[in-house]
Amino acid sequence: MERLNKHIASLGICSRRNADELIANKKVKINGKIVDDLSTKVDPDNDIVEVIGHDKKSIKEKLVYILLNKPTDYICSNTDSQGSSVLELLTEDNYSARAKRKLMQRVYPVGRLDKDSEGLVLLTNDGELANRLTHPRFKHGKEYEVIIDQRLTPQAREILTSGMHIGHNETVGGIEILEAKQRGRRFVITVILREGKNRQIRKMFGQLGYRITSLRRTRIAKAKLGVLPIGQWKFIEKDRIV
Repeated sequence: MERLNKHIASLGICSRRNADELIANKKVKINGKIVDDLSTKVDPDNDIVEVIGHDKKSIKEKLVYILLNKPTDYICSNTDSQGSSVLELLTEDNYSARAKRKLMQRVYPVGRLDKDSEGLVLLTNDGELANRLTHPRFKHGKEYEVIIDQRLTPQAREILTSGMHIGHNETVGGIEILEAKQRGRRFVITVILREGKNRQIRKMFGQLGYRITSLRRTRIAKAKLGVLPIGQWKFIEKDRIV
């Protein structure tokens, strides 16, 4: 069971505070009946929630899942107060297929991908899925392509995979290294991260004296970036994510 205001917010209609106002003003129905108790809870698997004057479809029918190839210089935020938000990229022109589609729902980024990094970002109005993907106990793998300025030594590899201190009394677990190879003058490392602390990969390599020249996320759980052009987005089915 989940608080009604949280469900309305996860639907993308408004914030939890505004959802409380809708409930108090008798603008919300559960299974066809108006409710005005702010403490009301709903069963996400069985209850149908409607907001009068907005749309009368169930939460399940409204849930959407989006895969975006984020360029650098965009932040994973719901606002643009600290820079250009990834939400600005979800335009009809940036839709990846020829038959353009317009996004009608309000969605939110799942987790973070720092401003200097690029690659796969998931966005959705499914709060339950977002929690599953970001909560450490589920340990969903995120795959990254890391380009560094020098060859990865066996000693550095052992430290990275075992866990390490990254400064400020902060310790992280090891990452999985799938591949380490050289492409011309570039040293490309493919890693899997199962935690997700702020700028963790950059801090880990930086602590060992490596400079990351490029960091690109290519997978979250089952969802893969593939050949989606940078700056473009597409809808994706939930079963292709988890």
